[in-house]
Amino acid sequence: MVSEISDDATSKLQSLRFDRARLDRIGDWMARYVAQGKYAGSSVLIARGGHEVYHHATGLRDIETGLPFERDTIVRIYSMTKPVTAVAVMMLFEQGFFSLDTPVSEFIPAFRDMQALIPGAERIDQLEPCPVPTLHQLLTHTSGLSYAFNAGVLPQAMAKAGIGFDGGSTPLAEMVGRVAALPLAFKPGARWEYSVASDVLGRVVEQVSGTALDRFFNDKIFAPLGMIETGFSVPETDLRRFATLYASHPDTALSLKPAPTGVPILRTIDSAGDSCFRNPAGFSGGGGLVSTLEDYMRFCEMLRRGGEGSQGQLLSPQTVAFMMRNHLAGDIASMGPTSFAEQPMQGVGFGLAGAVVLDPARARAPGSIGDFGWGGMASTVFWIDHVLDLSVVFLTQLAPSSSYPSRAELKALVHGAFVDGNVDRGGLEQDSFEVGAPVSGAGML
Repeated sequence: MVSEISDDATSKLQSLRFDRARLDRIGDWMARYVAQGKYAGSSVLIARGGHEVYHHATGLRDIETGLPFERDTIVRIYSMTKPVTAVAVMMLFEQGFFSLDTPVSEFIPAFRDMQALIPGAERIDQLEPCPVPTLHQLLTHTSGLSYAFNAGVLPQAMAKAGIGFDGGSTPLAEMVGRVAALPLAFKPGARWEYSVASDVLGRVVEQVSGTALDRFFNDKIFAPLGMIETGFSVPETDLRRFATLYASHPDTALSLKPAPTGVPILRTIDSAGDSCFRNPAGFSGGGGLVSTLEDYMRFCEMLRRGGEGSQGQLLSPQTVAFMMRNHLAGDIASMGPTSFAEQPMQGVGFGLAGAVVLDPARARAPGSIGDFGWGGMASTVFWIDHVLDLSVVFLTQLAPSSSYPSRAELKALVHGAFVDGNVDRGGLEQDSFEVGAPVSGAGML
């Protein structure tokens, strides 16, 4: 049942330059995904200038039990963990512990004396000496590392070595050691390839701070932001709110091919009862966090507000602006990637653990130049638009994220609901985001 929208709420929406009827299209779109069997359920939260504009949740968090997907549903955010790790790194950077040109071997000696596969290598022993990757190269996925689900000689070796950072029984230090024992896919800086670099950076955070990654995240980021439902594990008392993860392929959740045509597939691959997120031994800085809609919006709003949280400044505005700039020579596509990525590659650059829109036309989705965001393997996504002063978080639980073009469709829907041609932030006051006090009741079930 959709709640009524008061005249005051409608007026507030108009002051935020959004059209109520056009916002309702987002809920209709989400309902179609559920009705067509593509997603079991999903939720979305949109804020402008710190004011909540729209929330909608639909479908189920678990098909077998019939439990609804709700505002407080806990989900696996996977690679949306990467920006959190980048913030941790930059907090240490601001304290003068290192420069971004520091070789990772200064903190993890196993990375000394690196070698890379020669161009066109067909075997893992076809190598040449190369420099040690720097922290900046790790942050920008230009380090020469890879993922086991990518194509190529190194990913095959990673899969054989059991390098997955799946939050299972292998501690972070041991898993990073396995990464360091293998060569790089290419010389650092030569190209862009999506990789386990953020997991290595998580170990750097541990080494520099002398604190386990889960504790650093909680004490330095989550607690100051009020993110009480974000972490590397789901407490037993909250398992009922933990959504089931589904796959769109009959064989593997990491198939990067489009979803099968015909009748969509929703195959359970991780449920609350037996999930590795209940008590993980390894803390993955690249994909190990679970979170909720409101919690992750708090993180987005901290970035939108230039590092400011509810309990003070986590990062300086200058550092956050630096993170959100494109750190590549061009767009990702110009860096010759052969790997999977969570976002488009044409017209999109890369900052520190997030994509930066350089040309919305080349990216083939509405947006503003400078949009910063990223997604996760389970089809989740966020972005921050400083031109329109928007923060958007969308959560669902379907792997892989390449199954459907939902991210581009959502961007079109959000921009289609914004009806003011003036994009100078409309004179909005820069308020702190307050959850639980929606501007509109549109789409709330």
